[in-house]
Amino acid sequence: MSNQTEIDTIPITVDFSGGLEMLFSNRRRHAVSLPAIDGAGKPANIAFLIDYLCKNLMKDPRTDLFVLDNHIRPGILVLINDADWELEGEEAYEIQPRDNILFVSTLHGG
Repeated sequence: MSNQTEIDTIPITVDFSGGLEMLFSNRRRHAVSLPAIDGAGKPANIAFLIDYLCKNLMKDPRTDLFVLDNHIRPGILVLINDADWELEGEEAYEIQPRDNILFVSTLHGG
């Protein structure tokens, strides 16, 4: 029998820049204890992290500046341990302990 219940959270670091930090209490870096299993009983992935961040960490009501149709808004780069998330499987990437996830807005108002 597996001891999955012993590992109920995954410690990760989430960083925001390019203006996204304003949506998250004006802090660039957040230490997050992410539930290891999503609501469907599957290992936590980036899609689950995005939803978790919106529900638990985002203090600003303008979630549309971060997500659009339940996906990361176009114009936001996502890096997983300094690698483009496209190389890691994007939203399907299963989060590992001590991962560093960086969200960078490339859109600038003017």
